[in-house]
Amino acid sequence: MSSSPLSKKRRVSGPDPKPGSNCSPAHSVLSEVPSGMAKNGSEADIDEGLYSRQLYVLGHEAMKRLQTSSVLVSGLRGLGVEIAKNIILGGVKAVTLHDQGTAQWADLSSQFYLREEDIGKNRAEVSQPRLAELNSYVPVSAYTGPLVEDFLSGFQVLWGAHHPASCPVFSNPVASLYRQLFCDFGEEMILTDSNGEQPLSAMVSMVTKDSPGVVTCLDEARHGFENGDFVSFSEVQGMVELNGSQPMEIKVLGPYTFSICDTSNFSDYIRGGIVSQVKVPKKISFKSLLASLAEPDFVMTDFAKYSRPAQLHIGFQALHQFCAQHGRPPRPRNEEDATELVTLARAVNARALRAVQQDSLDEDLIRKLAYVAAGDLAPVNAFIGGLAAQEVMKACSGKFMPIMQWLYFDALECLPEDKEALTEDKCHPRQNRYDGQVAVFGSDLQEKLGRQKYFLVGAGAIGCELLKNFAMIGLGCAEGGEIVVTDMDTIEKSNLNRQFLFRPWDVTVSGVGREGGILSSGFAPVFCFHSFWKGGRPFHLFRMYMDRRCVYYRKPLLESGTLGTKGNVQVVIPFLTESYSSSQDPPEKSIPICTLKNFPNAIEHTLQWARDEFEGLFKQPAENVNQYLTDPKFVERTLRLAGTQPLEVLEAVQRSLVLQRPQTWADCVSWACHHWHTQYSNNIRQLLHNFPPDQLTSSGAPFWSGPKRCPHPLTFDVNNVSLFPGVSLGQTYGLTGSQDRAAVATLLRSVQVPEFTPKSGVKIHVSDQELQSANASVDDSRLEELKATLPSPEKLPGFKMYPIDFEKDDDSNFHMDFIVAASNLRAENYDIPPADRHKSKLIAGKIIPAIATTTAAVVGLVCLELYKVVHGHRQLDSYKNGFLNLALPFFAFSEPLAAPRHQYYNQEWTLWDRFEVQGLQPNGEEMTLKQFLDYFKTEHKLEITMLSQGVSMLYSFFMPAAKLKERLDQPRKLTSTHQPGLGRHGLCPWDRPLPVWFKALSPWTSLYHHGSQHQECLWCPCSTSQLQGGT
Repeated sequence: MSSSPLSKKRRVSGPDPKPGSNCSPAHSVLSEVPSGMAKNGSEADIDEGLYSRQLYVLGHEAMKRLQTSSVLVSGLRGLGVEIAKNIILGGVKAVTLHDQGTAQWADLSSQFYLREEDIGKNRAEVSQPRLAELNSYVPVSAYTGPLVEDFLSGFQVLWGAHHPASCPVFSNPVASLYRQLFCDFGEEMILTDSNGEQPLSAMVSMVTKDSPGVVTCLDEARHGFENGDFVSFSEVQGMVELNGSQPMEIKVLGPYTFSICDTSNFSDYIRGGIVSQVKVPKKISFKSLLASLAEPDFVMTDFAKYSRPAQLHIGFQALHQFCAQHGRPPRPRNEEDATELVTLARAVNARALRAVQQDSLDEDLIRKLAYVAAGDLAPVNAFIGGLAAQEVMKACSGKFMPIMQWLYFDALECLPEDKEALTEDKCHPRQNRYDGQVAVFGSDLQEKLGRQKYFLVGAGAIGCELLKNFAMIGLGCAEGGEIVVTDMDTIEKSNLNRQFLFRPWDVTVSGVGREGGILSSGFAPVFCFHSFWKGGRPFHLFRMYMDRRCVYYRKPLLESGTLGTKGNVQVVIPFLTESYSSSQDPPEKSIPICTLKNFPNAIEHTLQWARDEFEGLFKQPAENVNQYLTDPKFVERTLRLAGTQPLEVLEAVQRSLVLQRPQTWADCVSWACHHWHTQYSNNIRQLLHNFPPDQLTSSGAPFWSGPKRCPHPLTFDVNNVSLFPGVSLGQTYGLTGSQDRAAVATLLRSVQVPEFTPKSGVKIHVSDQELQSANASVDDSRLEELKATLPSPEKLPGFKMYPIDFEKDDDSNFHMDFIVAASNLRAENYDIPPADRHKSKLIAGKIIPAIATTTAAVVGLVCLELYKVVHGHRQLDSYKNGFLNLALPFFAFSEPLAAPRHQYYNQEWTLWDRFEVQGLQPNGEEMTLKQFLDYFKTEHKLEITMLSQGVSMLYSFFMPAAKLKERLDQPRKLTSTHQPGLGRHGLCPWDRPLPVWFKALSPWTSLYHHGSQHQECLWCPCSTSQLQGGT
């Protein structure tokens, strides 16, 4: 328990720079909240349209607790405004901004809501209206008076830096490249979920009667549980005592086994059962600030710097003493101040308890702390601000494991590799907005940053944060510098929860156009245009394309991404590291087709089935029909498709144009009724006819066991039926009608559904292997019959269908209503617990969970690597790939992997190397093909056996002699086109016409040692498959 009278208040503290005493006379100004503003609180509903991506991170219960919490942010310099931004976007009940200081030139280095005209004004008052724009649900007020107990008692969470001594929140000075974070959430905090991961589940294959009982799971997949997890059981046959029992703690014995309680007196286990992980709340406690200073617990941020936190724990206490004595931090690169700080650190270390005291104080580390203590860097504030804001949310919601209790971070690798490059004169303040950065890196880097030209791909959440940081560090702001931004998307409401450059009035506007307007008005020149991407290709393909371009043009690539509380950063440096595509994640595990069609056992299976239903009913048939009516060669092309695809496509066209074509809205309702009976009753009855509930396998085991759940048909209820299939079918034909449930129910009662009788001889495939074997042949007579029954396009003049593209975020289009209804009906068939709309949207819409805190932290790390790129670091260990998970919390940094090196003869090469060939000879004539081949024999002792450009074969050893002679003796030109996807044997394409003998010629396949039988395959770096290297 802290000695402070407000020790039970949950506290998060962190550094915020203060170069001197800037406090104005004590007074308070509490800004009025506009009367029309929406408010968060216990009575408020969650705006799922705004918070949808964050809800998939926190969940509804944690979000509700967040909306009842008032937060005080004290200290509105760079770090304070970063934290305030993140928690306002997060949607707390209210935020109060406290600061008694006025804006100084040094503040403009990282305080992105201060402008030059604000110098001399109170930081909290100036920032309040600008922060209030971020979220209309969160009232934001400013307070400039003293922090007294009565005032502080109204808040659930406090965050602060540089407070008066009476404030119970820990305060400490900033140190730019060094940072410190401390958390105290009281003696007793209830933690509802330590990691935020979805609860695991597994299927049981055996439970022993023993003490303790041992549970064995099906060996299809590892159970994934850990020691100390709690689980519950359901659907166990035989040992029914397990069903519905209280959560029990487990001990993991292996990847498929774990032990539970004493089961020796339970009934005998027969078969089946599902074991599910249960998140059990637990209590955690924190030490007070004084106790934690004496006996600290550290969270590691970089395991390569294992001893660093303990050293910095001493160093920051010394720095705090220095600032208290002088009213300022040590001057940049000032040896006198650095020596004094080292002396203070020695004294602190001598007085420390044995648990903290360092046998050997790292005085060089402390000296560097003094050199940069006066600085203020926006990227470091972004990283620590993301962490600190997440800790505030943990304190409010009880979700995710807090930092216990000290976190120290440094990024000394950002300093120049030349240790003599920085001097006190170069780091002296210039009275401009970059003083905080110049204090760390000197004026030379600032000038270099201004001349940079950078291309930003993606202007979403990470893009917004990057642009903010680019503007604050001055990237591309000088003459000759520029930033180009590209993004294909428009702004949606859900973006506003993370993409802080946008406002509600920007929704439906192009993202790059809006950001350009914001940033170009006050910061860097931003050139905006719509993306050149074509079609909805997956994100990883975009990244791999950009990676190929960077390899081809030998440009650095800073790659980053987030997934909920997880984030990663990868650095790609020409000639130094491997490329982004050099290593790839394993492909996502797909659901077997037979599982989807007949044997689902999880809600994920039924949701994927529903998505396939949507595409197969409302998009693909309409697209095929339109192609059939407009393309004379459609049938010819369809018949060339593999497997049973020709049959499936033509049958779908026949259904759409002949068998099931509706003429009226009543026909759409009738079709929906028949479709319901087919999918949820008739098909299930046919399946049970083929495989009765008591069916046994050839080995004598029950067929319906393990992952196969025995289904049952549903009974149609006219008063409880989904309208959405009929609505969507009508849309594809341009038909509309009354969607009133009573009117539809009347139509449904008039529909005559014939009695279904299961048929004998119907083949239902049990495995994908069986299905593939059955697809090997197609009944040609059936195809001819289908062709004959299709109406000719001439008989349907002007007719067209309207394919429906699935859109998860428009509630008025009924798409998600169809998915939820179809999935849950199928789940009811198989006794699978249904999913609500929120979970269904996450899975079926393939939504990526996102939260502003992770985005800010990841972008901070990216921009730290940007400093190194602009510096021109050439040591591999200067760069850091990073991974973080704010929920755990966990941080891991590693140096990037070096580019793999290969060799032919004594010549080494990597994916960044290429052959340089001067195609234009000194006499002005172009090199002939023969001269080109001879060049490689003479200069490199390599014999070219094949030479191609794109899909054109220019030379090969097996060409006819006459054609070969013609080509060898002629100079040739080639006009290349932009081809992002070359084959394995292609030369790299250029974006402008050039002679075929490129000045820069990349390695290609099939190069032979001259006079040798040994083959060396040199992969072209323009192709993704070739980036992985190898000879």
